[in-house]
Amino acid sequence: MRATKVDDERRRSTGTGAAPVDRLFRAGARAAGVLMLLIMGGIGVFLAVQAVPTLRNYGWRFFVESDWNPERNVLGIAAVVVGTGLVAAVAIAVAFPLALVTALYITEYAPTRLRRPLVSTVDLMAAVPSVVYGLVGLAFLQPELIRIARWLHAYGSWLPFFAVGTDADPVDPHAAIWPESRYTSSAFVAGVVVAMMVLPIACSVMREVFAQAPQSEREAAWALGATQWGVIRSVVLPFGRGGIIGGAMLGLGRALGETIAVVFIISTAFDVKIRILENGTITTSSLIAVRFGDADAGQLSALLAAGLVLFLITLAVNTVAAVVVGRGRSGAATEI
Repeated sequence: MRATKVDDERRRSTGTGAAPVDRLFRAGARAAGVLMLLIMGGIGVFLAVQAVPTLRNYGWRFFVESDWNPERNVLGIAAVVVGTGLVAAVAIAVAFPLALVTALYITEYAPTRLRRPLVSTVDLMAAVPSVVYGLVGLAFLQPELIRIARWLHAYGSWLPFFAVGTDADPVDPHAAIWPESRYTSSAFVAGVVVAMMVLPIACSVMREVFAQAPQSEREAAWALGATQWGVIRSVVLPFGRGGIIGGAMLGLGRALGETIAVVFIISTAFDVKIRILENGTITTSSLIAVRFGDADAGQLSALLAAGLVLFLITLAVNTVAAVVVGRGRSGAATEI
């Protein structure tokens, strides 16, 4: 009797192997991941190989030279890298608080009937072509932004990045007839336009992480008499710290590589300067877009070398952002 019972239990035992469908899905996901790594690696290798002639010809001067003059055999990306950083910094400075407030409103304050339309609206902003943002910024935003730039210059010029002009060529923002052209096509205007493109990406990441804040901890805070802002400050924000940082960094990665909108707005100037309100700047992506069509072999190699630098910077920023967002979604950032 006992032997028969043991035999029946052995017959009912199931194997530990995965089902064929699970194995197929796992193999497909692994193949997709490997393919993406190969594509990214291939892009990096291609850019590195194409950049070798430029690095061999100019050496470290390529990274510290600010001028870009192929006719005189002078090429460098110092001004390009600085301009890229300035436009991206302005974009993040404008988009980050707006994305954070929008994500908090959607997840914590918005009525249920409004959440879906708001989420759809923010997500649709990411689908608008960059050329549309560039046209809107050039035609509608720039005339208003130059007035804001003048105000910032008038009352904040004690900060170096809000200054306009030099001692040899001063600009008086309080003049009755002030030179509007000195404030147009600047890193500030371009950064605000890029901020509109960065906002939906950062907001989406923050919103998803905020929505995953543990309900039990929310209820515990309510039970202890916390207000709604108290719940947000003690539960939602600590839990979503990773999403906040990761969303901002993902937006930064987008801002670093934006091209068409920046090309439409900025006035090309190969100057290393931190005056974001002043006319004239250049970014890596806009340099490649503008000079690629008529570039000879030497200039093409230099453009690809600049693209390699931008590729490495963006890859590093997005990698760190993905790690931070992953930790935030797992709840590792919760302090309670």
